Amino acid sequence: MIPTVVWGTGNVGRAAIRAVDAHPALELAAVIVHNPGKVGRDAGELAGLEYPLGVAATDDSEAVLAARPAAVVYAASGDVRPDDALADITRAVAAGAAVVSPALYPLYDHRNAPPEFRDPVLEAVARGGGSLFASGVDPGWGNDVLPLLLSGLGTRVDVIRCQEIFDYSTYEQPDSVRYLVGMGQPMDYEPMMLMPSVPTMVWGGQVRMMARALGVELDEIRETSDRRPLETTVTTRTMGEFEAGTQGAIRFEVQGIVAGEPRIVIEHVTRIHPSCAPDWPTPPDGTGAHRVVIEGRPRIEVTVECTDEDDNRSAGGNATAVGRLVGAIDWLVDAEPGLYDALDIPLRPAVGKLGRKQS
Repeated sequence: MIPTVVWGTGNVGRAAIRAVDAHPALELAAVIVHNPGKVGRDAGELAGLEYPLGVAATDDSEAVLAARPAAVVYAASGDVRPDDALADITRAVAAGAAVVSPALYPLYDHRNAPPEFRDPVLEAVARGGGSLFASGVDPGWGNDVLPLLLSGLGTRVDVIRCQEIFDYSTYEQPDSVRYLVGMGQPMDYEPMMLMPSVPTMVWGGQVRMMARALGVELDEIRETSDRRPLETTVTTRTMGEFEAGTQGAIRFEVQGIVAGEPRIVIEHVTRIHPSCAPDWPTPPDGTGAHRVVIEGRPRIEVTVECTDEDDNRSAGGNATAVGRLVGAIDWLVDAEPGLYDALDIPLRPAVGKLGRKQS
């Protein structure tokens, strides 16, 4: 059994505890929390399980890493605290752990990551012998292994389009939704997510990885964006009221240009309420989905809808990101120390999980 630490117990961390508990090769060794109110609580309770796991949460990350765990799932957010997340991750790598995390988007495509992100991790690898695999959903499997798998079913491939279409009122991170994405803000407010170069910073690595796997050269990466206001005031279950006239939907693309044409496209359509921008792409039903469209011969379209935690689509997406990351841990533990990406680590079947009952 591989002793594994889960660091963070928010939207991703809850799913990570459940995934580690369910994995036949992993053993939950510790849970690190930042909230003093969670210290001492059982990991099973924090994960929403109906049974205890016998692991009490701690805020002493130094002591946990001093025990040199074999693996760490770093589930704390890096969206608004990238420097802190990078420092935590490098400490875990330097302690010799195989680290998996969705926290730092630039490291998804580590070959092209800025030196200020890549170099500290490489130094930690050299110092402690650990490793890192950073990935998620979108960016993540929704625009690396899934579209590449589907592209192999085509006779001719003209365009690969990856879409995330979501109602963000189900995404329980109000600060990110209101300020990073800009929902509910005046239309002259510039959301950080749409500032020039930011979409490429987050999703450009996925475009580059797909191009590398497909054996094509990119001319450049382009960005497009559009925004729509709410026509009426709406009230959401988790984040309260959003006023008419404020931002209610955004749509943007990160385009990989090949021979002058957009051939690899990652598109996001994000709403705070389904009434906004009804003419834009919508999920087949419910509040969100990920879709891959291969334009060519044949035309291939696959839509993935995931649910967890009382049929929540955002929670379902988080759980699949965790499944991809936690499922890579035993592969990483056996691999040489280093930085890895989604093209290095195979998407693996659920060996030992089918029909397995948790206790």
